[in-house]
Amino acid sequence: MIEVLAPILIGLLYVLLNSFVREPHRRKFNAVMVGGAGAAYLSGGALGPWELVFCAVMVYVAFRGLDSWTFIGIGWLLHTGWDIVHHLKGQPILPFAHSSSFGCAICDPVIAIWCFTGGRSVWAWRRVGAPPAGVPGVT
Repeated sequence: MIEVLAPILIGLLYVLLNSFVREPHRRKFNAVMVGGAGAAYLSGGALGPWELVFCAVMVYVAFRGLDSWTFIGIGWLLHTGWDIVHHLKGQPILPFAHSSSFGCAICDPVIAIWCFTGGRSVWAWRRVGAPPAGVPGVT
C-alpha cells in the first residue's frame, strides 16, 4: 500500500511546491524538469541505444514544453512508460531501491494531470470559488 500511496503524495507535493513559482517561470521550470527526467536512466544503459533515443525525444518534448503545458504533460506520460519498461526489465531508476521505477510510474501521471490542466497554482484553484474580498455580508 505504501508503495502506491507514497508516490501519489510525492506527485502532489511536487504540484504544491511548484505552486509557489510564478508564471511564466513555473512552465519553464517544469519543461526543464521533464527534460531532465528524460536523462534519468542514462547511467544504467539497460536499454542500450534506445536510452539515447528516448533522451532525444524528451529533449524535443521539453523544448516544446517551454511554451506548452500539454507538451510537459506528454513528457511526464512518456517518462511513465519508460519507468514501466525499466521496472519490468529490472533496472530501477535508483539502483539501491528496487521498486523506485514502479513508484516513479505512479508519481509521474499525477504531475501529468496537473500539467494537462494548465499547471495552475493550487492556491489559485482555492480562490476560484471564493467570493470577492470586500463584499458586504460575506465573511
